[in-house]
Amino acid sequence: MKAVILAAGQGTRIRSVHGERPKCLITAGDQTILDHQLDALSIAGVDEVAIVVGYEKEQIMNHVGTRYDHVGMMIDFVENRAFASTNNIYSLWCARKWLRNDSFVCLNADVIFEPEILEAALQDNAQISMIVDPEWRDETMKVVISDGRVIRMSKKIPRDEFHGTYIGITTFRRPATKRFFGKMHDFICAGRVNEFFNAAVQELADEGVGVGFTSTAGMAWAEIDDPLDLAFAQQHVFPQLSAEAA
Repeated sequence: MKAVILAAGQGTRIRSVHGERPKCLITAGDQTILDHQLDALSIAGVDEVAIVVGYEKEQIMNHVGTRYDHVGMMIDFVENRAFASTNNIYSLWCARKWLRNDSFVCLNADVIFEPEILEAALQDNAQISMIVDPEWRDETMKVVISDGRVIRMSKKIPRDEFHGTYIGITTFRRPATKRFFGKMHDFICAGRVNEFFNAAVQELADEGVGVGFTSTAGMAWAEIDDPLDLAFAQQHVFPQLSAEAA
């Protein structure tokens, strides 16, 4: 299985505390979020990774070049030149040729998590599978689950209807990859480049494609979009990762 890390975004909401740097280079202990993600992928046996870059791409490329030149992981860069005017659906679309319809896991680059969360997800055999937290988190995408499948995903799902919070990591098995990118093609051709790629997953779910899920099972994670998210991660996630590394 391959991995795609979507790291092209500008992260404007966190610049007040993080400055002119990509969110994936936020430091957790002596490592960045990106370092933690790459380590988690390596632990899970994933050794082919594409990082989609855009905003301040040189910072990311220089960081990776300095730390990961000799670690046995093949890391490529894919550029989203339209990062300032598109959302993650377009970033993932940019990686389609690199993926070549293979199975892959897609990670938003601002998500930090305990590695076991990813390991469990990569063992799921569902054609498409999302990692969800049974607990409610504000300002994140929620899911509705029925008969063991995710049937609805949106940031607008109210608390009395939700069954889980999507943490920003999705796996795609080979049989579903081609169909997924076919759906993405329709979105891009229609000019719908400012959406989350989950909109394409939702359409597939509506058409009967089974979208599975795995749970965080109480393990620590955080999506870091703004200073409050960073404070939460510093209090609840970074210490857990540091304790595991000790």
